[in-house]
Amino acid sequence: MTIRFDKLGVVIAALAAYAAFLAPFATFRANRIVPGQARPILEALPVTTGPLLLAILVLAALVALFRTPLILRLAVSVVALVALALLIGVAGTFLTPAGNTFARVSPASGFWILIFAFTLLLADVLTRLNLSPWARVGVLVVAALAIGLLLISGRWDSLSILKEYSNRADSFWAEGSKHVTLALGSLLAAVIVGLPLGILCHRVESLRAGVLNVLNIIQTIPSIALFGLLIAPLGWVATHVPGAAALGIRGIGTAPAFVALFLYSLLPVVANTVVGLAGVPRAANDAARGMGMTDRQRLFGVEFPLAFPVILTGIRIVLVQNIGLATIAALIGGGGFGVFVFQGVGQTAMDLVLLGAVPTVALAFAAAIILDAVIEMTATKRRVETA
Repeated sequence: MTIRFDKLGVVIAALAAYAAFLAPFATFRANRIVPGQARPILEALPVTTGPLLLAILVLAALVALFRTPLILRLAVSVVALVALALLIGVAGTFLTPAGNTFARVSPASGFWILIFAFTLLLADVLTRLNLSPWARVGVLVVAALAIGLLLISGRWDSLSILKEYSNRADSFWAEGSKHVTLALGSLLAAVIVGLPLGILCHRVESLRAGVLNVLNIIQTIPSIALFGLLIAPLGWVATHVPGAAALGIRGIGTAPAFVALFLYSLLPVVANTVVGLAGVPRAANDAARGMGMTDRQRLFGVEFPLAFPVILTGIRIVLVQNIGLATIAALIGGGGFGVFVFQGVGQTAMDLVLLGAVPTVALAFAAAIILDAVIEMTATKRRVETA
């Protein structure tokens, strides 16, 4: 009998072996800013729990290494991820001295590599299972509920990132609201401006190259530089235009961040609108003309619905991009999760950095999955309607 290895499984098994036996699982610090002491799995967990986790990880790595049934790979990836999520909380409690409120316990590189490895295995299995869009959204909801239950249960309260959160709970939600408002608000503005502009570029070919070239140039400007370039003109507007300052327009703060994100958002929206409309079959337009439809009726009744999945792909790109770029807005007083990232960098407090980075990544990941599902459902519906 020939033993067959899974190519991706070899990578996953190698990562798991390194993280489980060579890399530290948790880091203990006497306080939030001093250098930490790395602890491997067997030292970071109680005497019976450490070997149990190692056994689970070895079994999961072996299942990933060989070509095994998808259901088995799904089961071991879920079990490994659940075990890691639960036992990192146990490590926090185990390593923190009783009654010590200054000590900090953080997940170390081994934990993050293991999370990455088995999340990669889970993603590969879900891809091979070819789940429907609703099923993928359902998996996301289940994962979010599981993480929510862990947070509510208090099993992670001994971890440093949760201690940072407890000290900043009110500001965390306020900055989170600013972050989402910046990302979604700039996207909405880009859609309102970009869709008509994209339609115009599709209709007027002589205008298309100039507009897209200008938007391409804007995309090449580094985000920090663009934020800085907007400070002077918006400051002038706030000073010289009556009522502008009352509306919140000023050289620093939310206004330049919003305008920068809006400018970055235009190219994907406009370009995908042009591409989507250009991809509408000529036969569909000819049939619409034969039915006596006007240009306006053809645009909204035939072309735009057929181009919508491509346009939605551009919107997906913009949303994920804006969620990440909104982090930089904190540098000019725009708020958002970047506030914690840059505070953590300034204080050499890595867990404070994670307090801003982890929700940003989670938001971008969730937005990508949801919009991918919507795009697939929309494209499938259009194919059925045109069949």
